[in-house]
Amino acid sequence: MTEAEGAPVTGGYALVVRFTTRDADAAREFDALVARTAEGIRTEPGTLVYVAHVPEGEPLVRVFYELYADRDAFEAHENQPHTKHFLKEREQHLTSTEVTFLNEQTGKRPAMEGTT
Repeated sequence: MTEAEGAPVTGGYALVVRFTTRDADAAREFDALVARTAEGIRTEPGTLVYVAHVPEGEPLVRVFYELYADRDAFEAHENQPHTKHFLKEREQHLTSTEVTFLNEQTGKRPAMEGTT
């Protein structure tokens, strides 16, 4: 059975991160930091999805969805200079950070290297 026919999706390493910024100015500064960081993330081969969202009605909150090819790709992402810079600089803009690691069950996602 193929993924499209309803078989469980396997592989990948995903997380959701919820950031709450201090105020509107901090939110703008955080967004600029994210934009600069995203330039480097775009070249990471194992980073399949890295998207920042603003929840409706929560202008000071940012929710990131991140999907990596596997745990090694996540670790490679974490060790990039642009990511290390982001991790160091983000705290000055935030009041809280919540990280949720996800176990994939089923769904549709980008094809991963080495799959058909």
